[in-house]
Amino acid sequence: MSATVQKNRMTRRVLAAAAGLATMGALVAAMPAGADDRGHGRGHGHGHKPRTVDVQLLSFNDLHGNLEPPAGSAGNVSETQPDGTVKAIPAGGVEYLATSLRTARKGNPYSVTAAGGDMVGASPLLSGLFHDEPTIEALNGLDLDVSAVGNHEFDEGATELARLQDGGCHPVEGCYEKGRKFRGADFPYLAANVTKEKTGKPLLKPYTVWKKNGVKIGFIGVTLEGTPDIVTANGVKGLKFHDEVETINKYARELDRKGVKSIVALIHEGGAPASTSYNYDCDSPGAGDGISGPIVDIAKGITPKVDALVTGHTHQAYVCTVPDPSGKPRMVTSASSFGKLYTDTTLTYDRRTKDIVRTSVKSANHIVTRDQPKAADMTSLISRWNKLAAPIAGKPQGWISADINGRGSTALEKPLGNVIADAQLEGLAPADKGGAEVAFMNPGGIRADLVHKASGSEGDGVVTYGEAFTVQPFTNMMNVVDLPGAQLVAALQQQVSGSNEASPKILQISRGLTYTLDLTKTGAARVVTDSIKLNGEAIDPARTYRVAMNEFLAGGGDGFPALGQGTNKLVGASDLDVFNAYLAAHSTATAPLAPPATDRITVIK
Repeated sequence: MSATVQKNRMTRRVLAAAAGLATMGALVAAMPAGADDRGHGRGHGHGHKPRTVDVQLLSFNDLHGNLEPPAGSAGNVSETQPDGTVKAIPAGGVEYLATSLRTARKGNPYSVTAAGGDMVGASPLLSGLFHDEPTIEALNGLDLDVSAVGNHEFDEGATELARLQDGGCHPVEGCYEKGRKFRGADFPYLAANVTKEKTGKPLLKPYTVWKKNGVKIGFIGVTLEGTPDIVTANGVKGLKFHDEVETINKYARELDRKGVKSIVALIHEGGAPASTSYNYDCDSPGAGDGISGPIVDIAKGITPKVDALVTGHTHQAYVCTVPDPSGKPRMVTSASSFGKLYTDTTLTYDRRTKDIVRTSVKSANHIVTRDQPKAADMTSLISRWNKLAAPIAGKPQGWISADINGRGSTALEKPLGNVIADAQLEGLAPADKGGAEVAFMNPGGIRADLVHKASGSEGDGVVTYGEAFTVQPFTNMMNVVDLPGAQLVAALQQQVSGSNEASPKILQISRGLTYTLDLTKTGAARVVTDSIKLNGEAIDPARTYRVAMNEFLAGGGDGFPALGQGTNKLVGASDLDVFNAYLAAHSTATAPLAPPATDRITVIK
């Protein structure tokens, strides 16, 4: 489920519509109230202070600018019931996340809040239209203490990431509100394994130390080493990304030398638990139980000096113990995505050793339910930005007869994936637009579902510009290229081999292309090559085909080098423009677009 990343480019139309929304004056964030530690901790120790003190670590990851509750199935959390059935619970939205975190902090004088990256990027219109300033403002209001960078923090490049950290108005669009200047993040973004190519120096701070009444906890933040493979080239220009384990171990030694013995690693990389239910017992001993994926080897390689790992990227929910190199159990957690869960971990700090008592580390994920009171400050923040976005966000683009699932679909071929690929083929098939014969869409670029229920006052079944933007927020330019049939087959094989073998990325394909995927086999053999047909005819390895895809895939992104070898490139409209044009051409209020059949890929399990 890795989140695919592309550069979020605002179209000129959006720029024009948002123009005239001017500058902003600094808001002064309320500093968290200090609290002494009388009566807290365990045992009596020596003197007045108890020997140990419980530090509460609250964490979440992969918010992706979802300030409002995510719509449709993408906004649900799976919960296994006592009778073994699984229930879908609507969750998320910063009004509820703020309430959840504030409630959790009560009675915990030592509480620190950390994030595992991808706070911004691939965001719904409410945040994406304003280059994610609303999300940074919300995170400041949530009293976030520290975050790792994720791959999406690089969507708009290092200069824009620095602006999100330090503040200042957007270099092109200026300030959005009269008299208000964007003040940047109150919390440090950590990027220990990202250095500048020219100087070799870290791009941002590698670590930070949280301190309270003599208690000190170090936080080291890294993104996945493979970030350049899943971000457009412009986003990572001039940067180098280093091995996660080596980097964390290096800075853990440095913190240790400085007398900081309690260390938490924030890692924007993750795994896949055996169950998608948030309350699954990851440490249950059954065959096939537990967690798999890149985070397992990372966790096993990180020095025992690190006491807990907060992870992300895979949008999964888990609280697992993975042994450190000395064989001691260590917590590895992830809180799903979009603010639907938060993790509450207890770190027992020993004042004498200045370290965490590892045997007493306890952790659990909690649902950010929507039946609790909303945080008034978040409600007013959302409504302020919604007013600015309204002229663009509410414009109808088309009509649908039922939910068309994309992000929320667990199927390999997603109904919304078919709609998007068909829209790209149709938009780029005319000779003067590129002459496309087939289109490919990366699954991670589909960020939401199209939901039939009205999100505002537009009425059920209406797809607004804001909803379409939320599905395809990157505003990627479409490309049409020449690819020999052999490369086209190679691309389909790369979905399930190479860097995608462990976690397949199944391309969404336009109508006319069909093939069989045999999951009982391994690697490239999973694609049954003689089943691949275009409009009923076998793919000719020697023939040249015109293939449409977004610029991210055309650059070989997401582990598809075969797609990066196209020639005779024609650059078309943006993915969002062709999507909206398709909705307009294929739906009316009386004849809405129905969810398409998913019969292009035959899956053998």
